[in-house]
Amino acid sequence: MYSGPIIDAHSHLWDLSMQKHPWLATGDDSVQALGGLEKLRHDFLVADYLRDSANQDIVATVHIEALWDRSDVLGETRWLETLDKSRGIAARYIAAAPLGTPQGAAIIAGQAAFPRVVGIRDMLSFHPTLPDKSFAAHPRVAFDPAWRADVARLIEHGLILELMMYPYQLDGVLDLARSLPELQIVVNHSASPIDRDDAGMVRWHDAVRALGREPNIALKVSNPAGYDPQPTYDSVRAVALHCIESFGTERVMLGTDWPVARLNSEFDEIYNTLYRIVADMPLAQQRALFHDNAKHFYRL
Repeated sequence: MYSGPIIDAHSHLWDLSMQKHPWLATGDDSVQALGGLEKLRHDFLVADYLRDSANQDIVATVHIEALWDRSDVLGETRWLETLDKSRGIAARYIAAAPLGTPQGAAIIAGQAAFPRVVGIRDMLSFHPTLPDKSFAAHPRVAFDPAWRADVARLIEHGLILELMMYPYQLDGVLDLARSLPELQIVVNHSASPIDRDDAGMVRWHDAVRALGREPNIALKVSNPAGYDPQPTYDSVRAVALHCIESFGTERVMLGTDWPVARLNSEFDEIYNTLYRIVADMPLAQQRALFHDNAKHFYRL
């Protein structure tokens, strides 16, 4: 099994004493899709990540915006810049910006001025029948002209667009990828297999296969058990392998979504499961999944 260097392609940090993460405050119910958040309601800093990852050869991590106060998204990037980089934690950032708003263009430019910012993330995830599972305000964000105008600005700044999406948003993401072929899109969390009944999994399988046909879309298998109410090795393996088969080993990255993944997994459990899943692949392909692809896409 793989034993080489790892770039964790999806992780978060926060300091709750700064009161910049309202969704983690006791009594706040703005993020219901994840369920109970008690395991997340404490500071999670560089030292905490190093402690939890001590058994793995993590050489760098990519920090994904963590729903910092939306009135001050540049503040998250400034805060990240103050953290210790000697061990490669938060070596690159996928930042936040209010895409589709009057402030969008200026904040995109402000984020792009930080060399460690390599992309912007937005959440398109909208469930048509389970409103408490939705992250987006409406189902067709990807078709909004003002939103698309800001997304096009990412190309000018050389930035990636990272997306959370459910299979229900497939048509918008495909249309976006085809309309902006120079835009690099990275879909998070295995394209979120949110509905685990037979029809839902067929919908997810078809969506991942369709996404994989677009050359400017890559995929992260991050928090691989995150949408599985009763995860087993076989169920996680089936999701991960379908992602790899649909995108190829050159467009898939592996990540933890730590510490959010603490809601359903232990840190070592995530990687030990992923090692087993890809153990039969050539070593070069394993290294691409765990390290080389993230190094390429995030310019590490």
